[in-house]
Amino acid sequence: MSARIVRAALSAGAVALISCAAIAHEVVGNRVFPATLAIDDPGVADELAFPTIALSKTGDDPPFRQLDISAEYSKRITEDFAVSIAPAWSHFSPPGGPLMTGASGFQNLETTFKYRVYKNAEHEFVVSVGFSIEWGGTGARDVGAEAFNVYTPTLYFGKGFGDLPASMNWARPFAITGQIGYAIPGSSSTLTVDPDTSDVDVEQNPRVLIWGATFQYSMPYLKSSVVDLGLPDLVNRLTPIVEVALATPVGNTALRFGVS
Repeated sequence: MSARIVRAALSAGAVALISCAAIAHEVVGNRVFPATLAIDDPGVADELAFPTIALSKTGDDPPFRQLDISAEYSKRITEDFAVSIAPAWSHFSPPGGPLMTGASGFQNLETTFKYRVYKNAEHEFVVSVGFSIEWGGTGARDVGAEAFNVYTPTLYFGKGFGDLPASMNWARPFAITGQIGYAIPGSSSTLTVDPDTSDVDVEQNPRVLIWGATFQYSMPYLKSSVVDLGLPDLVNRLTPIVEVALATPVGNTALRFGVS
């Protein structure tokens, strides 16, 4: 995760239509908070997220296309505590990879421990805390998997607006979810030696602020808790979502010196 975060350290936005019948979610009162592409749902549940496929163009120089295929399995240990694992496989098209000829392989395996600390059904509000570990050395170096662990404490939240007054019925299906995390590398720097010139590169591994939010309008909530407009079942099962995810490296510097 860390290498991809540092490469992409830019904002990303997406608009999606999520079917609540086909994806794991957190339920708070009458509100369903579905998991989305980049922002985890704010609660805990037994979940199996089927492979997600993402194709992007990196910000490297020169840029190249990156294909990511990821999945996640989460299991509740108690009503409020769950453990999840998330493997991911990446493919870099040329000129990606250390030899500029492309590369493929698994990213480091990630494990997350998540605990729901507050849940209010009346106000459709939920807060959870999590601690993720990216296990260094479990992935392929050719796709940027680091040799060190990365530790990420995270705060997750979700708020539905079903508690708005009847005069604002049109807004009651709205909801927001979000997360704020801080990725801490297990090693403060990485040293590499150029085999041709013997030059030594010392790259400082930054801490990364990971944050983002989703803005949702739940058609199932509109039908079941506000008003039935007689729309087709397909429409009534959709949740239009606008999603923004950002990663901000902190203190990213690099040093280079020669060895004679």
